[in-house]
Amino acid sequence: MSVGLAGKTAVITGTAHGIGAGIAEALQGDGVHVHGVDKDLADLSEPASVAAFFASIGPVDVLVNCAGGVAGQVGRPLEEVTDEDWRAVLDANLTTAFLCTRAVVAGMKERGWGRIIMIASTAGLRVSKTGIQAHTSAKAAQIGFTRQMAHDLGPFGITVNCIAPGFIRSNPTTEEQWASYGPDGQAALVEGISMRRLGEPADIANGVQFFASERSSWVTGQILAIDGGHD
Repeated sequence: MSVGLAGKTAVITGTAHGIGAGIAEALQGDGVHVHGVDKDLADLSEPASVAAFFASIGPVDVLVNCAGGVAGQVGRPLEEVTDEDWRAVLDANLTTAFLCTRAVVAGMKERGWGRIIMIASTAGLRVSKTGIQAHTSAKAAQIGFTRQMAHDLGPFGITVNCIAPGFIRSNPTTEEQWASYGPDGQAALVEGISMRRLGEPADIANGVQFFASERSSWVTGQILAIDGGHD
């Protein structure tokens, strides 16, 4: 069990499946009261919807910004990307993180304690395997947002850290992506991982549990790539 989490209240966004669901399960096992939220419950890219959701649940100790994805898109040349497609991916990944973080910081400041954890992607550190320009841009922006918020919120006892997962088969989109590689491409992807295996949602949840706990009380502004040792 992670130190100091029992009885805390957490919000995890993007819990419909995969990584978000795995994080919610892990924190529940640590005795955390977890509120999972996905687009079926609230539109996290819309300010009024976010405000209403957080008002309905009260004080939040731990926020995990896991909502994101590629908004049903596939990689295309930049000149074929519409304004709407670009905004949809940025809203799903970056705007949701901004709005949800903004919703919890006042209460965390009042209590002098808080944990905010961004779930970005190694796409924000390198390039996106999806070929979706907005996706890698949004994930890189989440990393910058993490560092800025760590600087701003540290004096109030709030840590802000980020996990950048490698490729994990965690939802319908990643399953389609995996299938598109074919046997040779799949073998090459695994061969490029030092641990020679794909990750699991539990691997990401382990990092979240550390960042949420008292064990990380002097750790903030950090970007942890959990990717099996990508070459």
